[in-house]
Amino acid sequence: MLNKRISLIALGMLSATQAMANDQAESKGFVEDSSLKVLLRNAYINRDYKDGRADKAEWGQAAIGTFSSGFTQGTVGVGVDAFGLYALRLDGGKGRTGAQGIDFFKKGDSGNAADDLSKGGAAVKFRLSSTTLTYGDQMPALPVLSYDNVRLLPESYTGTLITSKEIKGLELNAGRFTAESRKSAEGRDSGGLKSINVLGGSYQFTEQFKAAVYASDVEDVLKKQYVNANYVFPIDKDQSLTLDFNGYRTKLDDSYVRESGATGDDNKIWSLAATFATGPHSFTVAHQRSTGDSNLGYAYGGYQKDQGRVGDGGNTIYLANSYWSDFNAEDERSWQVGYGLDFSTFGVPGLSYNVAYVRGDNITTSTSEGGTEREIFNQFKYVVQSGPAKDLSVKLRSSILRVSQKSSEYNVSGNEVRVFVDYPINIF
Repeated sequence: MLNKRISLIALGMLSATQAMANDQAESKGFVEDSSLKVLLRNAYINRDYKDGRADKAEWGQAAIGTFSSGFTQGTVGVGVDAFGLYALRLDGGKGRTGAQGIDFFKKGDSGNAADDLSKGGAAVKFRLSSTTLTYGDQMPALPVLSYDNVRLLPESYTGTLITSKEIKGLELNAGRFTAESRKSAEGRDSGGLKSINVLGGSYQFTEQFKAAVYASDVEDVLKKQYVNANYVFPIDKDQSLTLDFNGYRTKLDDSYVRESGATGDDNKIWSLAATFATGPHSFTVAHQRSTGDSNLGYAYGGYQKDQGRVGDGGNTIYLANSYWSDFNAEDERSWQVGYGLDFSTFGVPGLSYNVAYVRGDNITTSTSEGGTEREIFNQFKYVVQSGPAKDLSVKLRSSILRVSQKSSEYNVSGNEVRVFVDYPINIF
């Protein structure tokens, strides 16, 4: 049924002739609107576990090249997008690779991580008015299918995506993807995804209020719905209060419940965050709650074949309390207090700092109830503002996560450090 609805809405998008916007009419041409960018990324993640298991760490250097053409002129514009990825392992391994949450380089049959990996992809795109149809290898960023780009290399998906912006403030998306490329492995279909259908959209009602609704169907795995509402209350010239609500409802397929050993098939999870910004300071409080009978809690991302996950993208968790832990266990309730500081006011433009404390309780596992976990998150980020290294960014992040004995089946205590250096280069 979802596949049929996608087909119907796609026809509706493409036949929207009474458009308020017409991006295709402003096309300058295939070459004239083209761009080629290269991102050089040096990334390191270290996890010091506190339950006796071996520590894990991975370090690598990546080059991420992306080409995006313009559209040919005319009623229907045609273009091409392409990417090429390469990663080199810089650490010596020594048994520290292979952590599911790091996953820079997938282990092979020998048990050793690859020394390097490379892959690429391309997609053809068509634009009519302000509606674009893209077919091929893509990196979708939607609430129900969001590729992971917070490790060494990004994930990608192969399929069709239609994006329509015919009406000002309204964006509609419909798509079907049939292959997933794991971020740590070569090949177009290294993730194990059979297929995923996505459908939804967002609308900017006013300058202050925006909302979104999306749904997805991962074949033989789950069906998922998402809702968001975001409202910004202007208070003064440099003061505002932002309320952000996000919620997911997930229903696992019966076959997946049996294969994964899950006890239950339903999960609902939502978060509400309030952020008060005044000058360079921001203060956040948030509450997040997971309910339902599935012992998997909120299931997302990962790779079905070897991780027992669902394959809809490693960033498909648009929730407030997601740091090292996602605070998404069965029955879990969590609270956050956070603070952010922009150092521009103090004469250091480009430097920012964020800290957050999150505590979760009421965690249910197969052996206990009432488990807890808590995390202290810190991050410094600096972006070079000018000169030859303009836009180079350095991000230093740490998390201290402590999990109670009752929650040990769900999560693990540890200290994590991440160091990311990104240098974007615009070739043209």
